[in-house]
Amino acid sequence: MQSQIILITGASSGFGKITSQMLSEQGHIVYGTSRKTSENMGKVKMLVVDVTNTSSIQQAIGQIISEQGRIDVLINNAGMGIGGALELATEREVDIQMSTNFFGVVNMCKAVLPYMRKARKGKIINISSIGGVMGIPYQGFYSASKFAVEGYSEALALEVHPFNVKVCLVEPGDFNTGFTDNRNISELTRQDSDYGESFLNSLKIIEKEERNGCHPRKLGSSICKIVARKNPPFRTKVGPVVQVLFAMSKSWLPDRVMQYALRLFYAIK
Repeated sequence: MQSQIILITGASSGFGKITSQMLSEQGHIVYGTSRKTSENMGKVKMLVVDVTNTSSIQQAIGQIISEQGRIDVLINNAGMGIGGALELATEREVDIQMSTNFFGVVNMCKAVLPYMRKARKGKIINISSIGGVMGIPYQGFYSASKFAVEGYSEALALEVHPFNVKVCLVEPGDFNTGFTDNRNISELTRQDSDYGESFLNSLKIIEKEERNGCHPRKLGSSICKIVARKNPPFRTKVGPVVQVLFAMSKSWLPDRVMQYALRLFYAIK
């Protein structure tokens, strides 16, 4: 396999860490990013990047271009989650969720695309979620941010097709990563007399499914295959088989049935 220059955001933990290491082991030159200073992981060179800060993005991109002359693959993996009722979400909670998960993707693509267009080749892999295919209760703005990534990626794939730049979406289900412990919890929702009990019951189910989810290497393997393929699929779902099949059924299941199943699963009475 020909060595490629790969940039992956959110590489200090979880999906990003595993994937960057796997890609490096395959002989690729991998740059990872994190918001705070992080030591290099083997051959993975870590850069400090806040995906919501365009100046830090430009600085990192400039360094990679200076050292390598190109970026072949961008993997937009950085993300975060906030658990709580949509109605009670604060302006700051909404802003940080959308700024990181959606506008972070936009910012990274805007910074890298000029170099890919000039080279007339490149690959952008945006990490969405099965929660970007169906709305997850008490994860509403996380779902909204991932739905936005889905629509953005669909349009972007069409616009950059003439420049031989491939855009791909990866939609993970539940995986056992640090995402569960790092989720921010809405105290307003936890303490609310109407939402509180329902929220905590759903949260227990969400956390149980995540802790019993797939090993992140499964996702890393899927991303490695996308990197290797000349013409990869636009959309890849990966995770527990039941979740993947349920997400796929959305295209033909009636909305009423889909919502009933989700209420039942997340114990919303």
